[in-house]
Amino acid sequence: MSNKCLTRLQLSEAIYKEVGLSRTESAEILQTALKIISESLVSGDYVKISSFGCFSVRAKKKRMGRNPKTGEQAIILPRNILTFRPSSTLKLRINSKRTPGASF
Repeated sequence: MSNKCLTRLQLSEAIYKEVGLSRTESAEILQTALKIISESLVSGDYVKISSFGCFSVRAKKKRMGRNPKTGEQAIILPRNILTFRPSSTLKLRINSKRTPGASF
């Protein structure tokens, strides 16, 4: 498995190359899409991207935890966590080891 990280700049550049818009317009489109997704998750909505997956926010309750170094018990406060469930299409693509850039 590679340790490469796909950055926002690389995504913007991919949009630029694929769609043919200017680099500025490509960056704005990506920024707008990420902003809409973020705002939807903050407001408690699910975000489902067909053939990719579903993002959702889940509430975790207060619970007892344990410090693994010291063994001391501590209360873990309630919090929200972001979850992602990949679509079956994405799972198949990941597990079939298709070449990068192959269409869905």
